[in-house]
Amino acid sequence: MSAHVDGAATPAELLRRRVAGDPSNPFVTFYDDATGERVELSARTFDNWVAKTANFLVDGLGAEPGSRVVLVLPPHWQTAVWLLACWSAGLVAEPVDPEAVSGRDGAEPIGSSGPYILAAAQEVLDDVVADEAAEEIVGLSLHALGGPLADCPPGVTDYADEVRTYGDRFTPGPEVTPDAPALSVTKDTLSGADLVDTARRAVEKHELDARDRLLVDVPFTTLDGVLMGLLAPLASGASVIIQRNFDKAALDRRLTVEHVTVVAGPPGPNHASGSPYRLA
Repeated sequence: MSAHVDGAATPAELLRRRVAGDPSNPFVTFYDDATGERVELSARTFDNWVAKTANFLVDGLGAEPGSRVVLVLPPHWQTAVWLLACWSAGLVAEPVDPEAVSGRDGAEPIGSSGPYILAAAQEVLDDVVADEAAEEIVGLSLHALGGPLADCPPGVTDYADEVRTYGDRFTPGPEVTPDAPALSVTKDTLSGADLVDTARRAVEKHELDARDRLLVDVPFTTLDGVLMGLLAPLASGASVIIQRNFDKAALDRRLTVEHVTVVAGPPGPNHASGSPYRLA
C-alpha cells in the first residue's frame, strides 16, 4: 500500500498529503483533442484551484456540509477540481454526463434529488438554466486560458470570473467528517472514507506507485472514472492524464510522449473492454 494512503481518512487529506510530499511534479495533465489543448498542473497548483473553488462554494454560494452539487461537466481537469472542492467542504458531488441533458425539458431536475447547486459546462447551459431544483447555477467556460463564458445567461454565475477572488487556502469546519456522504454515482452514495478505502484497493489491485503515469479515458460519471481519473493517482503518488474528445489516432504517440505506464479507457490488445492495463 502506498504511503500516501496511510492515515488519510478523506480525499481532502489525500490531497494535503500529496501536496506536502510532492508539491511540484506534474499531478494532472489534460488533453482536449478537438482543440489541441494541453494543460499540466502540479499538486500545489491543483490544490490552489481546489481551495479557491471550495471557498467559492461555501462563502460565495452559501453551501453547507451535506449540500448537493450536481456537476454537468465533461472529462476535464476542472471537473477533478470541483470533485475535490466538494469533498473538502463536506458537500455531496453528483456527476452527470453532459450528453444526458440534451433535449430534456428545461425545468426538469437533472440531479437525483434537490435542491442543489448546479455546475455546468457552457455548451449545456441552455439545457439546464431553467432547472427548477437548482438553487444556484454556475457556468464553466472550460477555456484553455481560464477565460469567462462567451455568453453568460441571466441567473448564472460565471465560475472563471468569480473563483479568482477567493483565497487559495481552505479550512473545513468540524462538520466535515470521513463518514459524511461525498459522492453520488450510479445510484450509490459513498462517504469520504468509502472513497479513500476504494482508492486504496484500486492502488493495490493495479500495483500503482509514484513512478506511474496513468492515461485515462473514462468519464467521471462512473466510480471507475473517479477512481482512475483522480483518487487512485492521488493516493498512490502517480500522475494522471485526463482526455476529452479522445482521438484514437493520437494514442501511440501520447503513450510515448507522456511516458504512460497504465491505460484506463482506450481499448488495447486483449483489453477490449477498456479495463485498466499496464503497458509492458
